[in-house]
Amino acid sequence: MAKIVNLTEAASIGFHSMIIIAQQGNNGQINVNHLAEKTGSSKFHISKVMQKLVKDGFLGSHRGPAGGFYLAKPPEEITLLEIYEAIEGKLEVTKCPLARPTCPFSACIFEGVTVKMTRDFRDFIRDHTLAYYVNKK
Repeated sequence: MAKIVNLTEAASIGFHSMIIIAQQGNNGQINVNHLAEKTGSSKFHISKVMQKLVKDGFLGSHRGPAGGFYLAKPPEEITLLEIYEAIEGKLEVTKCPLARPTCPFSACIFEGVTVKMTRDFRDFIRDHTLAYYVNKK
């Protein structure tokens, strides 16, 4: 089955894991095993994504059997766009969905719908913080 919008597994792990961690509240920390169980993703992939988010200052971590990840900033200060860009790099709105420098047609055959979809996605994740999802379990 084809997909119009393709969200990478890493970005999905980042979004879902950060929301799960935010829902734990101020004192909560979550270990990789719990995140793997809740998201259905591999512990290895979750660890890799979480380390990127620790490096960028969104999460803190404690090692050991009682360790885990916790928010390093309040949930109202972390947008989904920041999470996305920490994992995937800067989200760019381009005229061509394939980022090609030349096109065989004078106008895009998609008539700008891909630009609109990218802008709508960017605006949505820019306007939503983790705090929005804290009470949505």
